[in-house]
Amino acid sequence: MADYDVIVAGAGVSGATAAAMTGKLGKSVLLLDRNSALEPGKKTVWGWVCGDAVAQSHISFVQKNLGNTFSESALGLKVDGVMALSPDLGYKLPFEGEGYSLERPVFAKSLFDEAIKNGAEFRGKFSVEGPLIEDNKVVGVFGKNEKGEEEKIRAKITIDSLGIASLLRRKLPENQYIDKEIDYEDLELTGRFIYKTDGSFGDQRYYDKKNALIHLNQQMAPGGYGWVFPKTGGRVNVGLGVQHKSLEMRNKKLGTNDNLKSLIEKYVKWNPLFKNYQLDNSDKNGEGYWSVSVRRQMEGMVYPGYIGAGDSMASANPLSAGGIGPALIGGIFAGKTAAIAVESGNNGLEGLWNYNVDYVNHYGKSMAGMEVFRIFLQSLTNEDIDYGMKSFITYEEAVEITYGRIPELSLTKKVAKLVKGVGALKAFKNLLWTTQRMKELNGIYADYPKSPGEFPQFKKTVISIIDEAKARMPAGPI
Repeated sequence: MADYDVIVAGAGVSGATAAAMTGKLGKSVLLLDRNSALEPGKKTVWGWVCGDAVAQSHISFVQKNLGNTFSESALGLKVDGVMALSPDLGYKLPFEGEGYSLERPVFAKSLFDEAIKNGAEFRGKFSVEGPLIEDNKVVGVFGKNEKGEEEKIRAKITIDSLGIASLLRRKLPENQYIDKEIDYEDLELTGRFIYKTDGSFGDQRYYDKKNALIHLNQQMAPGGYGWVFPKTGGRVNVGLGVQHKSLEMRNKKLGTNDNLKSLIEKYVKWNPLFKNYQLDNSDKNGEGYWSVSVRRQMEGMVYPGYIGAGDSMASANPLSAGGIGPALIGGIFAGKTAAIAVESGNNGLEGLWNYNVDYVNHYGKSMAGMEVFRIFLQSLTNEDIDYGMKSFITYEEAVEITYGRIPELSLTKKVAKLVKGVGALKAFKNLLWTTQRMKELNGIYADYPKSPGEFPQFKKTVISIIDEAKARMPAGPI
């Protein structure tokens, strides 16, 4: 017999949101986390390590579903958007629209409080070590409680919000729906610092009080990017993400031995904003490192008795690596799906399948296409990126791509600009190929399988296109 209708493992963004939604819909829910109630959802010993940026649309989606109005202290600084700069700093294109640079610990506590207010029971200092499996169905979790004792807790449905290294996902039975492991090439190694500055620096190529800035530079951040996101009180969230393979290639070509930390230090020294600064270690959250997935979300995110949400399903945007928004969306839909399944008594694959459909329709439908565009970007040198941002893509086309819509790029319209030679022509041909694959994938996801029986062919088709992109456009940062 189940102890609860729903167990939510992990009290981070997706987990707290899922527990709040499930509780609001009247189901008994247990929220488990390895941290105490004073630090819910803390990612690592370094704190709530995150870029802190989230789109306004994602906050509005949560407020619409939970009726939650976040405080100003949680939302932090309102920004007009996210802007990406070319390596030579000569060109700037939009990455995302208006949103917030969050105060991450306060935001986490707001979501946690909403879950408790909606009736969720919380148990902290509990380490979830795997799923309970009976007859090829997840029927709860096992792990160690605060005293280090082994414990099993049963539920009709388990929502996995344990993050990218989730032991729930990795210990599922072999199945064709959910990938148990994430390819190392699809991970970005990231780190960030929160610094106090005097806030008076005025060069918007390096720091912008109204926009989060992304610096594309394959020498400073091979396979990824650097960021400078403004925060309240003149503070900034500054960080770097790199692809391990691209970093190795860059080091070999340049004869260096840089790692993530040394690259961040060089990035900070490169930016003239950081002349007078100091670490803001409030909530012991000033410095931190973590890995983030930059692949599409798992093609399937449910298994009998199990729903995955947020980073456990690799749901961060493959292009921006932003994970807060998709975690909020996943949490809402996971909570709704779980409550409906409990009500109907159908917690099998068919009873949970609509979670996949809802998530894909609302957000995930363009993520595979975004992954192909990420693979394309990682194949370019700094010179390619500089020239491409100048000549290949207009401001309007960049907006279309970053919102998952595919512009009509024409070789005949732009071929006159290809004066740089063979390298530029190859890059542009790959861009045309990339946008066609993005369009193809968007069409495939628009017709996402409405039932499990249609799924295997869908997944096979998606993987074949992704594999083709990786083979055609291997990483080439230098």
